[in-house]
Amino acid sequence: MEPHIILFIAATFLLAGFVKGVIGLGLPTIAVGVLGVIMAPAQAAALLAIPNIATNGWQIATGPGLRTILIRLWPMMAGIVAGVWAGAGLLEQQKNGSATLWLGIALILYALVGLKAAKLRVPARAEIWLGPVIGLATGVATAATGVFVLPAVPFLQALGLDKDELVQALGLSFLVSTLALSVGLIGAGALDWTVAWHSTLALAPALAGMAFGTMIRNRISAQAFKMCFFAGLLALGGYLVLRAAA
Repeated sequence: MEPHIILFIAATFLLAGFVKGVIGLGLPTIAVGVLGVIMAPAQAAALLAIPNIATNGWQIATGPGLRTILIRLWPMMAGIVAGVWAGAGLLEQQKNGSATLWLGIALILYALVGLKAAKLRVPARAEIWLGPVIGLATGVATAATGVFVLPAVPFLQALGLDKDELVQALGLSFLVSTLALSVGLIGAGALDWTVAWHSTLALAPALAGMAFGTMIRNRISAQAFKMCFFAGLLALGGYLVLRAAA
């Protein structure tokens, strides 16, 4: 790679890691979008494999109660795997950006509802059957766009978790999505040993950005985190819409 390309990729992962550290998500959304300037979506998603696995593993490990989260969310995780594999190949086929456009619009609408302080709640009796459905839909969206946010993020946020539990649950969802998507990319030939090595090199700036972002999250209140969370979703949604329309 040319030096300016390497610097561009490093800066992208530094920024994406920072956003993820603050609000618990945003690494693939930002990185796939920015890297789309210089490479195809499938290539960008493949380059994200190692940083996604490492940062989400960190996010899970630093949470309050992984066993409880796993027991509660395993049906959703199974749905994600099934959805990603059912939608295998959609990312490479995406040409007109329509999937990314609708993903961005949905994020904007959800963020606006959240910023107006409207509280979405999932009843306990509905969580049992809704979890796998949300997981399946998230998996298909992941396979089509390389981005893991919808509808997983609204669902997890509606479960009434506190900020650290929510960040841990998001990390689990994103890790499962990454692993399932990586298997598909390997099968499609987009992720091989060379790409995996380049992806490993991208890990350092992603972790550096995430460390700084996490430090900021640990210093803000639950209310400030909520505002940052929804403002971040609004910005990510707007970015996706602009990217798809460009």
